Amino acid sequence: MMNPFLQVAIGGAFGSFARYSVGRLVGASGFPVATLIVNVAGSFAMGLLAAALAHRWGNAYAPLLLTGVLGGFTTFSAFSLDTLTLWEQGQAVAAAGYVAASVGLSLAAVVGGLALGRGIFA
Repeated sequence: MMNPFLQVAIGGAFGSFARYSVGRLVGASGFPVATLIVNVAGSFAMGLLAAALAHRWGNAYAPLLLTGVLGGFTTFSAFSLDTLTLWEQGQAVAAAGYVAASVGLSLAAVVGGLALGRGIFA
């Protein structure tokens, strides 16, 4: 079994690469769409993989997949900066909408991922 620290490092490299790729594919706009997409998709994947690991594969690959890949992929720090940037630009309504959408959709996505994963892997 691979060392958990090495798993996190390798997974983080893949997750960060994927995060950067989404940003490049979506492109820049006045609203942080790429960060929103990454956080919602990452939340769904977190739920799905948590169910898969718990019911089928054990937690041996949790450091690689959950902490590494998804930790590198999802972007709470970028979310925080994007929110502050919108606020400082005088876009208080957009900032509040972004927070509500990010948190609400990400929570819904992790619930959906867990439900799907439990249905598949349990």
